[in-house]
Amino acid sequence: MKSFQTMAALALAATALPGIALAEYPEKPVSFVVPFPPGDLEDVFTRLIAEEFQETYGVPTAVVNKPGGGGGPFPGAAEVAMAPADGYTIGSFVIDVPVVGPMVGIPALDPNPFEPVGIFLTYPFVLASLKSQPFSDIDGLVEHAQDNPVVLGHFGSFLVPTQVTLGMAKVQGMEYAADTAFDALDCNTLASGDADVINTNLQSILPCIDDVTVLVTIGERRIPLTPDVPTVGELVPELSASLWNGLFVHKDTPEGVRTKIADVAERVMNSDRAQEIAAETGALIYWIGAEEAAERIESDAAALDRITTLLEE
Repeated sequence: MKSFQTMAALALAATALPGIALAEYPEKPVSFVVPFPPGDLEDVFTRLIAEEFQETYGVPTAVVNKPGGGGGPFPGAAEVAMAPADGYTIGSFVIDVPVVGPMVGIPALDPNPFEPVGIFLTYPFVLASLKSQPFSDIDGLVEHAQDNPVVLGHFGSFLVPTQVTLGMAKVQGMEYAADTAFDALDCNTLASGDADVINTNLQSILPCIDDVTVLVTIGERRIPLTPDVPTVGELVPELSASLWNGLFVHKDTPEGVRTKIADVAERVMNSDRAQEIAAETGALIYWIGAEEAAERIESDAAALDRITTLLEE
């Protein structure tokens, strides 16, 4: 009798401990939270992962889009942080969530409650201009800007690609006459003359790619659709950082649960369908696991700190 009572007590205690999974995972519906509207690359690839997860484990899955408006991805990320640490609520997050999240004043994100399952996507951000401009590479842009006003268009001054672009300009001794945030940055932005150079994703300018010069890639490696265009890391290694997306769970989530999520995500990134989407859009897709992802977060955070210090000088 004493042995039975002891076992029952241990089982009861285990149910009260965070991160303890008594049932086989997964046994109920799983949600993948994307803190942005549907349709962009992080949403597309997360849906592929969710579909494969459902097929692999036989439980319903859903991709839940929770854009935060002016709050960026952080309100949606906070909801993931406050969910139980059991793997049934998985965040699909950009770099800003683990790096900037603890500084935005949302208690659920400070200190950083997340750990990466892995990173799977780098957005194909580029710096581009019309071919009619009198420069065709970064050196030419720097020289042109010495005597001519150059207006930069971007999606927001605090986004990683914008910060990298402004930091690179500072290192190379040039200044933009103005930099302006746009809701859309595409062929029309350049054709209208609203900006001389735009910091945008490659898929937005693919329709007019024959009329555009891609000056530099803001990512860790060259984009297959523009193989001759160098990366910022090649030109200014200390400022190498990119806008990427990965899967995150609460740090108390059991290791076995993380492994099951990672196995599916890695398989999806190696699938023909994912590779086709990457080829069509210029997205860089891959799978790096938790340990390497954590190292990348630390490295990118250090690069962004350097850029912030540089821009404040």
